[in-house]
Amino acid sequence: MEASLDAAGIALLTILEPHRLMFLFFGVGIGIVIGILPGVSGIAGIALLLPFTYNMDAYTALAFLLGLGSVVTTSDVLMAILFGVPGTASAQATLIEGYPMAKRGEAARALSACYMASMIGGLFGALVLGLMIPILRPIMLYIGSPELLAFALFGISMISALSGSTPLRGLAAAGLGIMFAMVGADPQTGTLRWTMGSLFLWDGLPLLPFALGIFALPELCDLAISRTAVAKEGIKINMREGMIQGAKDVFGRLFLTLRCGGIGAAIGAVPGLGGAVVGWLAYAHALRTEKDAYKTFGKGDVRGLIATESANNAKEGGALIPTIAFGVPGSASMAILLGAFLIHGLVPGPEMLTTHLDVTYAMVWSVALANIIGSMACYAFSGYFAKITTLRYTVLLPVILIIIYVGAYQDSRDWGAFFTLFGFGVLGWTMKHLKWPRPPLILGFVLGEIIERYMFISIGRYDYAWLLHPIVMVVMAMAIFGFVRPFRQNVRMMGGFKKMMTGFGEPRYRWSDTFPTVLIVMLAAMLLQTGDWATGAKIVPLVVGWTTLVVLCVSLANRVFRVPLITPSLADGEDPEEAETERLIHMDIQADHGDLSVREVMRRGGIFAAWLLGIMAMIRIIGFIPTVPLLVIMYMRIEGREKWRLVGLMAVGLTLFVYYIFDRILSVNWPSSIMGEFFSVLQAIPSV
Repeated sequence: MEASLDAAGIALLTILEPHRLMFLFFGVGIGIVIGILPGVSGIAGIALLLPFTYNMDAYTALAFLLGLGSVVTTSDVLMAILFGVPGTASAQATLIEGYPMAKRGEAARALSACYMASMIGGLFGALVLGLMIPILRPIMLYIGSPELLAFALFGISMISALSGSTPLRGLAAAGLGIMFAMVGADPQTGTLRWTMGSLFLWDGLPLLPFALGIFALPELCDLAISRTAVAKEGIKINMREGMIQGAKDVFGRLFLTLRCGGIGAAIGAVPGLGGAVVGWLAYAHALRTEKDAYKTFGKGDVRGLIATESANNAKEGGALIPTIAFGVPGSASMAILLGAFLIHGLVPGPEMLTTHLDVTYAMVWSVALANIIGSMACYAFSGYFAKITTLRYTVLLPVILIIIYVGAYQDSRDWGAFFTLFGFGVLGWTMKHLKWPRPPLILGFVLGEIIERYMFISIGRYDYAWLLHPIVMVVMAMAIFGFVRPFRQNVRMMGGFKKMMTGFGEPRYRWSDTFPTVLIVMLAAMLLQTGDWATGAKIVPLVVGWTTLVVLCVSLANRVFRVPLITPSLADGEDPEEAETERLIHMDIQADHGDLSVREVMRRGGIFAAWLLGIMAMIRIIGFIPTVPLLVIMYMRIEGREKWRLVGLMAVGLTLFVYYIFDRILSVNWPSSIMGEFFSVLQAIPSV
């Protein structure tokens, strides 16, 4: 213990030397910028900076890289809260509460709460890392594929908390997400599953276009439909009070912050689960444990922000645990960090806990200091960022759309990313408006591949004896309880099991029932295609597919045949089933278009969809960068009749931003265009 304290003290003094502290600050600054830009993850940032560390000593290099990696999940909340755009997978849960707060004029409070919770969570993750260093080796050696599978199944059980009072819809959405996750070449047999002849789908559906389609495009579409700023007109925004209140929210719920920080550190330490899961599990934990959470979550409850952001930042400290102890990266960014270890002659394992203990503690201090510096920097400017929510939609939308298209393409650098973005944008908007919860869909998508991979490994190595592992038994019992609990609550809400099984009447099919009907037909078609697959490739798709199909059929039958159990005072002409639906707890962002008729909403939504398709057409014809100024000019003039001076400044500024950041610095290989191909042919013609 004394040796550990001595090493920690030496490491702190080493990191606080001016030139090392300067590189830590520099890494933090780059990480903040990267977090704000959708599609540019911390993985890309660390990979870009790695070559610059060759001539640095180990302390400086690790401080530089960890400074960047530790704060990406701090600044990525900006886009999620202000515009409903999850710039990284970690920010998906954040927007569920943050964006509704921004629409109420509480963006400053939301950002302040996020940054303060991020700092405390990050410090807690660093503390966990520091305390776990002497004892982590025997713990990590005990975790194998069965335990990882059990953790993933426990994660799936969280859909019950994320489904509100519609557990069947949540279960169906999660099953659909798992099915989408299995698109592509099966890793066990090489069988191509639902690729539809597309080479793009061989590697599966990319996460970022999927997430941006499900969460970001629906919010931007609703903004275009409402034709207002993000913050509702007439709402007074007090920046100073909002900033102070956000900090008070965190310190007033310090136990929640530390609990979720512990969840983030623990999940981050488990290799293979991924950072996209952490925020959702912390969010679900807060949903289950906080008083009256089901009444306010999904409508802009600051407790949801505190839970997700404290967990997101704590996971980086947790991810360092297996990286240091075994050379097994706890996350993708930690895999890049292993390269820095090797460059500087550091070998993960026992030496990092003995000979190089001071270097290990230097990493702990780097994570802690980076979280303090990054959170304070973001905190200082969040009041100014909050003012963006008052800008007109015609100024914001073209900028955000370009950033979304860049982010979607950056993830896979294939044309298929644009089609994925648009297709899942339509699906996400439909689910939002018909009150089908989207969080279970994304959670199923993230965990689907993990579940299938570890299931094959566990059964292959242990047959079914893996179910008898002690940790597996405990975690599986928790997962089963998580699945059963919401259904028991639903039975009680319906007046008991007997009443639930007999409360049927004449069938009534509505236009909204078309959505589950289409899903049933789609799933049936997907299951029919599994007939010729290898046995190993179709076991999990068949189990998940048939389960999801049954759940969808039961959910549709409930909707069509069940007599409404809630009988409120109805307005003239109001449908009792629609009134019941409105009273159900819906764990997602609510769609609110004021007094607009359904027909007008659909018309404006169609116009927005036409703009999205138009962007894709322009990119194909003239190229990505020329599309940027053209879109800004067309959208701002056609939709808002903005002044030419403002239009010109926006067009030039955004074009230069995209060109220098993504083309010159990140060297994005832009999608091919007809005009580009034409000029290439001209250049290939030899001069006479």
